[in-house]
Amino acid sequence: MIVGIDPREQPVPALAWAAEEAVRRRLPLRLVVAVPPLPGGQHIDTPWRRTMLRAQGESALAEAVATVRALHAEVPLTTELLDGIPSAVLCQKGAQARLLVVGSRRLSRPEEIFSAGSVAVPVSAHADCPVVVVREPEPAGERHPHLVVGVDGSQSSRAAVDFAVEEAALRGAALRAVWVWRRPVVSFGDEAAGLGERRRILSETVAGWADKYPDVEITPEVLRGHPVEELALASVGALVVVVGRHGRGGYSGMRLGSVVHGLLHRAECPVITVPE
Repeated sequence: MIVGIDPREQPVPALAWAAEEAVRRRLPLRLVVAVPPLPGGQHIDTPWRRTMLRAQGESALAEAVATVRALHAEVPLTTELLDGIPSAVLCQKGAQARLLVVGSRRLSRPEEIFSAGSVAVPVSAHADCPVVVVREPEPAGERHPHLVVGVDGSQSSRAAVDFAVEEAALRGAALRAVWVWRRPVVSFGDEAAGLGERRRILSETVAGWADKYPDVEITPEVLRGHPVEELALASVGALVVVVGRHGRGGYSGMRLGSVVHGLLHRAECPVITVPE
C-alpha cells in the first residue's frame, strides 16, 4: 500500500487510515514524497532551492514515519523521496500497489484541474490501482458499520461493486448499493417503469455475491435526486464510499466521472475510486 505524502500539509487522517488498513490487510506501507521541478527553468539559486525542497521532503517523511509508528509500530514500512510531478510519480508507483492513499488539500475544482500541486483528482483519474482519498477519518464506534457503493449500470460501477463487496467482507460490515436516478427537467415516459428497470439492473448487479459472501448484508436502493448530493448524504456515517472511475455522467474528454469529482469534495468519509 502506497501513501502519498505532501510536505506542505502532513496528511494525518490519510496516514491513520492507511496504517489501520495495512494491519487489516497484512500489507507493508510505502510512504512516498515527490519533489516537483522548479518553475521558470535554471537560475543561480536553483541548486539551493532543490536542496531545500529535498530537505523538506525528508523531514515530511520522518514525521510521517513517526505518525505511523505511534499508531501501529508493527507495520512494515519503507520510504521514498523521488523527483517529479507528485501526481505523475504516484500514478507510476500505483502500478506496483494494491491501494494508493492520498490526503485532500480541499482545493477548489479549478485548482484541482489546473494546479500543478493537484494530486487527489489526477491520481484518482489515472492510477492503475484503486485510489483512496481521505479528507476525514472513518467514523469510530458505529453500531452498524456499513459501506456505500454508487451504481449506475455502467461497467465501471460493476467494478466498484465487486471491490465494495470484498471490502465489506474484509471489515465485517454491511453494504448499501445506491443508484441515484437524476430527476429530468422534463419527464418523458412511464416513471414507474423507469424505476422498476433500474431496480432490476441494480439487483442483477449485486446478485451472486450472497453466495460468495453470505455474511455481507447488501441493501440495494434506488433514490431520486442529484447523484453527488445523494451519495454525499449517504456518506454520512459510512466507513467509505466506493465509486467507479467512469460513470454515465462523466465530462466529455475527462478521465474522471463528474460524480466522482463532486464526491471528492463533498463526501463525509474516505472515497475509494476503482478503475475498470
